[in-house]
Amino acid sequence: MQAKTNDTTVARGREAESEAAAYLAGRGLRLLERNFRVRGGEIDLIMQDGPTVVFVEVRARSRSDFGDAGASIDAFKQGRIVLAARHWLARHGECACRFDCVLIDDGRLRWLRNAFAGDH
Repeated sequence: MQAKTNDTTVARGREAESEAAAYLAGRGLRLLERNFRVRGGEIDLIMQDGPTVVFVEVRARSRSDFGDAGASIDAFKQGRIVLAARHWLARHGECACRFDCVLIDDGRLRWLRNAFAGDH
């Protein structure tokens, strides 16, 4: 039964990422890459906002039993995102960048620009 729970969680995560990507695209950002992974880190969405590369963490919660969607993006998680961003930048070239979060709580989407700094 565990696999079914994980499959459902993965499917919901992909759906949230697609919703976030569409929302950001509707605000002028261009999708560069999804689910960029390196050893020790992952970035859900990498978007282009004019000259700025935006590394986006997407979190969705249908219930608030354990806090809102943003509650789980702690310093450790931020560090994993920054690590992956450094790898991406090493491959694609240094440029202006920022770290955003798209939080979806009970179907309500919030976009947090410059959600955290990349100096972890």
